[in-house]
Amino acid sequence: MEAMHMVALEIRLLAEKADRELALSGKNPEKLQAAGSFLMKVFGALAVKGPKRIGALYVTCQLFKIYFRLGTVNLCRSVIRSIETARNFDFEDFPVKDKVTYMYYTGRLEVFNENFLVADQKLTYALMHCNPQSELNLRKILKFLIPVKLSIGVLPMRTLLEKYNLLEYADIVTSLRRGDLRLLKQALDRHEDQLLKCGVYLVLEKLELQVYRRLVKKIHIIQRQKEPAKAHQIKLEVLVKTLKWLGITMDVDEVECIIACLIYKNLIKGYFAHKSKVLVLSKQDPFPKLTGKPV
Repeated sequence: MEAMHMVALEIRLLAEKADRELALSGKNPEKLQAAGSFLMKVFGALAVKGPKRIGALYVTCQLFKIYFRLGTVNLCRSVIRSIETARNFDFEDFPVKDKVTYMYYTGRLEVFNENFLVADQKLTYALMHCNPQSELNLRKILKFLIPVKLSIGVLPMRTLLEKYNLLEYADIVTSLRRGDLRLLKQALDRHEDQLLKCGVYLVLEKLELQVYRRLVKKIHIIQRQKEPAKAHQIKLEVLVKTLKWLGITMDVDEVECIIACLIYKNLIKGYFAHKSKVLVLSKQDPFPKLTGKPV
């Protein structure tokens, strides 16, 4: 089986090298695509009953690497179905390193599909079973797991970001803690190229609603300390002034639209008193726990 692993790996690496040389000479880089077709046949031969099937997951991971590089991640689905629905596969029988790689790539796919709870499960599995000495691989996993955690309302400690050199997320986390929309926009602008290349920019951009939610919650907490009897009533004008202080210019109607969106998406519970331009928060659980569904 080790010989088969080596052959599958070399096929992918040689195809990548050949494509680079073809591209430099102005020719069509097609070797990696051909390697994917060949390895798919190898996978089909391995995905049968018997001792050979233990190598199927390694070949699957090589296919994932090819499909992600080529931008044809939709091709991963047929392989995933074969692994996850076939009765002759018991996932726990595969080598740990192959299971980690498989969960990493399938977790990334779930991030792209905005299935954050499933992505969290898969990427967390990869993180927990990854070799603790392999900081490079841990960093790769965390690069996608952190945006997923942020999307379901879990904020990492700065020490974690510093340890794995993931400080591009530092100001984003701080913006969520503070309810600081300006800081979120600045962080996204500053690291836009890096986050786009990684494929998590759009996920992080959608955190904007969470920042608004946090801002409303902070105002609610402050108001509860000053006027406990009216803690659940927030004038929209207060939100307008707070946003202006953060450098965000909006009128009352724009703020009302944002709050209406927060209510619709169940990020906050409450209703509008339109005549008085007041947000009336629910007295019971006004800020529901995040569910992990895309917002």
